Amino acid sequence: MLSMGLLLIRVVIGVIFAAHGAQKLFGWFGGFGPKGTGGWMESLGIKPGVAAAVAAGLVELLGGLAFAAGLFTPIMAVLLSLTMVMAIVKVHAPNGFWNTAGGYEFNLILIVVLIGIALTGAGSYSLDALL
Repeated sequence: MLSMGLLLIRVVIGVIFAAHGAQKLFGWFGGFGPKGTGGWMESLGIKPGVAAAVAAGLVELLGGLAFAAGLFTPIMAVLLSLTMVMAIVKVHAPNGFWNTAGGYEFNLILIVVLIGIALTGAGSYSLDALL
């Protein structure tokens, strides 16, 4: 049952990250694509914005899919956590803790889940276990 629980957590969290990456890269799911996201990132002082949007989008899309599949799970967890740390520092921290006020609550939850899975392992229903 432990591996089934880890699979459930990995798939849900990984798909959420992949969807956010698709927003940045392709404008899917209500996203703004590289130009729109890049312009927003430049307004935060992250330059060049389009390159940063593409980099973040790739990490979220590919990292999210790999995390969901349990492939190189510890590495993907660290990379995805770093994107959340950047989101906290650049966007959410000034708004406080609570997500309802635009704070970092959700980002912190994602970091804890990612690192928890990295420390626990992806479980037997993962590509890591196959390799």
